[in-house]
Amino acid sequence: MTINRLQHLSQTLTAAGLDAVVLNPGSTLTYLTGLHFHLMERPVLMVFAPGQEPVFILPTLEKLKLEQLPYPAQAYPYGENPAEWAAVFGAALASLGLEKAKIGMEPRALRLLEYGYLQTAAPAATFSDASPSLSALRICKDEQEITLMRRAVQIAQNALLATLPLVKIGMTERELASELVIQLFRHGSDPELPFAPIVSAGENSANPHASPSSRKLRPGDLLVIDWGAAYGGYISDLTRTFALGEVDAEYAHIHHIVQQANAAGRAAGKPGSPCAAVDIAARQVIEQAGYGAYFTHRTGHGIGMEGHEDPYMRADNQDVLQVGMAYTVEPGIYLPGRNGVRIEDDMVITPAGAESLSDLPREIRVLG
Repeated sequence: MTINRLQHLSQTLTAAGLDAVVLNPGSTLTYLTGLHFHLMERPVLMVFAPGQEPVFILPTLEKLKLEQLPYPAQAYPYGENPAEWAAVFGAALASLGLEKAKIGMEPRALRLLEYGYLQTAAPAATFSDASPSLSALRICKDEQEITLMRRAVQIAQNALLATLPLVKIGMTERELASELVIQLFRHGSDPELPFAPIVSAGENSANPHASPSSRKLRPGDLLVIDWGAAYGGYISDLTRTFALGEVDAEYAHIHHIVQQANAAGRAAGKPGSPCAAVDIAARQVIEQAGYGAYFTHRTGHGIGMEGHEDPYMRADNQDVLQVGMAYTVEPGIYLPGRNGVRIEDDMVITPAGAESLSDLPREIRVLG
């Protein structure tokens, strides 16, 4: 499969007018090679030029990983002395004839560290953003990828169900988050979670990206839990909102509104529709209920090997949804200093519309 992906990359680069692309550790490199490297003080790069074998610049200690590649590649290993690394970069780029090439990269991934060595190795080369071309490789998931995502969703759901009986008034957000992490691993998540779970109660739940704190759970709180699992390198990203003790009438009301907005957003996805349609459908429900000012982010984002990737569900995005695209639908209402609600599901576009990979109940549930 990775061989086909490399062929697809070759076609994509040629269409974009690029002579080569450089990739450092991250999802795109893993997608194309099946190998896992991590960012560290020693640079690791794959350089690929259509029609030539890929070239890897990497520490000697990482060289054995290349034996797992399903296609031939050239290795340019280096030792521990950084003074020798520039020469290795120069030799690697010269081997591909890239001294004056148009080279693509991922600006959100490639660090100044690698970029500096590349510029020194090929000062006459030009470097440009290849993100659109690289994103196009991964944006539509095949059946194998969707199967892995389904499993990641199931692991996450099972882990939360195992955690909820442990919720008690008086425990801290951080304590609850730690219990959830344990359950994620017990239920089969990959060791590297897609993100640290968000567990936020009361006024903290009005902060969409709150970090678990020492705040204790109290009666009357809404409790937002945003969590995910990883399986086979693919991820899930879900959110449910619960009540602790008796539910205030307004909080029950905004939860119902968000539940309706989530349903509208899930229903809006279909092949040929713009991504904007998903955002607009969910946002209209909240705006018509009078809470538009309290929905402060886009309705969703793409998921796959990364927690945030193309496509993005926002009102100005006219990119067309295609079969195999996977994304979240996660509308919310956040009342500053009081409470917040978010309900998030993972979706995939099918020939018939959009399927939710997640099926945990979305109705409000009282805990504690």
